Amino acid sequence: MVFVVVPCFNEGAVVRETVEELLAEGVRVVVVDDGSERPAADSCGDLPIDILRHGVNLGQGAALQTGVEFALWAGAQYIIHFDADGQHDPTAIAGIVALLRGGSVDVVLGSRFLDPSLARDVPLGKRLVLRGGILVSWLFSGMLLTDTHNGLRGFTRAAAERVRLTEDGFGHATEILGEIRRAGLRYCEVPVLVRYTEYSKAKGQRLSNSLNVLIDLVLRKLIA
Repeated sequence: MVFVVVPCFNEGAVVRETVEELLAEGVRVVVVDDGSERPAADSCGDLPIDILRHGVNLGQGAALQTGVEFALWAGAQYIIHFDADGQHDPTAIAGIVALLRGGSVDVVLGSRFLDPSLARDVPLGKRLVLRGGILVSWLFSGMLLTDTHNGLRGFTRAAAERVRLTEDGFGHATEILGEIRRAGLRYCEVPVLVRYTEYSKAKGQRLSNSLNVLIDLVLRKLIA
């Protein structure tokens, strides 16, 4: 069974559109409402999905961990991470699951830069932030990828059981890579479309947030 974990924080009605697209792919959807001011249940409560809610905002990493733990408990064989803001293309899930079922990899990571035709729509500011993120993730995880902060990822059950997130905020993307390397999991990148809407561009991660992530990662490295 394929479970799709959708972390959600103050996404309003957009999360419903995302969930409806996912349901059309025949997957089981788990929305993790990370303390939104307006609960996700208000917009999605009538849909055939699982909705979990944090009483307070804990961060995207914590929301993903909550969703993955639930999916494992519910019997998931494959688990997909999927952003709530409508940027990802749900039709990419079938290809990701096919690779996982093939048995040659344990983890599939989406990349918006593998296919130049998909990368050309990435806004310049976003491109610069993401390029910096590639270097940071390589320094802290030891994995050099083309797109380290893409929220579309796929895991086999065995792989998901071995990846544990303790980084609550945006630094979880780098932590995931470190966990993949630590566990010796086999992985690959696949080209995926990222749809940049006015909504997603308005809420996108700012450069200042990226600097905060870097500082947090450095401090955690020094403390560890």
